[in-house]
Amino acid sequence: MVSIDTFRKLALAFADAEEVPHFDKISFRIKKKIFATIDVKNNQSVLKLSEIEQSVFCASSEMIFYPVPNKWGKQGWTIVDLAKVPSDMLKDALLLSYNNAAAKKK
Repeated sequence: MVSIDTFRKLALAFADAEEVPHFDKISFRIKKKIFATIDVKNNQSVLKLSEIEQSVFCASSEMIFYPVPNKWGKQGWTIVDLAKVPSDMLKDALLLSYNNAAAKKK
């Protein structure tokens, strides 16, 4: 289990990461791009993974990671159940999400 405070500390530990409100959620951004959001009410996070990264996390931990149910999910946006995710697994997924957002487009 990962608390909201722990998630916030992990997300803000990345270089140039910032916390910004996003509708009724909290977003974490790099260069104005969202790499994670927190839904405090549902104790969930959403991360931006590649399609391959998403499939690996979802296949290995389907009760913890699952695609956002719509076209956003098909683009790699992935829900994480913070009550069930081990902290090491979350750290790995959060780093991938941060790197995906920080990467320059070609």
